[in-house]
Amino acid sequence: MPNFSGIWTVAQQMQARGQNIWTGLPPTAIGQAFGGGFYAGEIGVSGVATHYLVVGPVASAQASTIQWKNANTATPGADSVIDGPQNTADMVADGNSTVYPCAHFCNDLVTGGQTDWYMPAKNELEICYYNLKPTTQSNNTSSGINPNAVPARASNYTAGNPAQTSVAAFITSTGAEAFANDSYWSSTEESTLNASRNYFPNGAQVYAANKLNTFFVRAVRRVAV
Repeated sequence: MPNFSGIWTVAQQMQARGQNIWTGLPPTAIGQAFGGGFYAGEIGVSGVATHYLVVGPVASAQASTIQWKNANTATPGADSVIDGPQNTADMVADGNSTVYPCAHFCNDLVTGGQTDWYMPAKNELEICYYNLKPTTQSNNTSSGINPNAVPARASNYTAGNPAQTSVAAFITSTGAEAFANDSYWSSTEESTLNASRNYFPNGAQVYAANKLNTFFVRAVRRVAV
């Protein structure tokens, strides 16, 4: 059932689950179909992997021109840089989809046979950029440190590292699954006024993004290693 490259597509995963022949094998290549979406890399603590990070399909798991929140007020608990599930749960518990459009979009998503999608925290979103960078633009060299990457990264990007992804589906000019040439919200609150976003053309992590602004959001999920 895998294709000629040995990689299972999302549709093939779903078919295999229905036939009880899906083994749940761990992902082996960035960008491969996995877990209802596409494998974006590992997240962990002190360089030790705890989960595989899965980014949802563009067609169902991405929204544009969407606010983080409809008011410049604090959100109790939603400040983790790695725990996207808890940030999302805190937002959903604090208000409805009018108050927290991004969080509810991700939390309510059902796609790829999965229901546990969430809004990525800052360091999770950074891993998506690092491993699936959509453009050839030089990186922002003031961003890139990520203690939750595997291996952990203690230094910022260089202009050329990371390079544009080699996964064709995630290249901006040609790929159906590529991240947009725009900013994406993370679920990490920075202050009463602001939340963190990642500018995907060059990886800049912007900490002073007003919650009322409208950017992209893309749901992710995690699978225990």
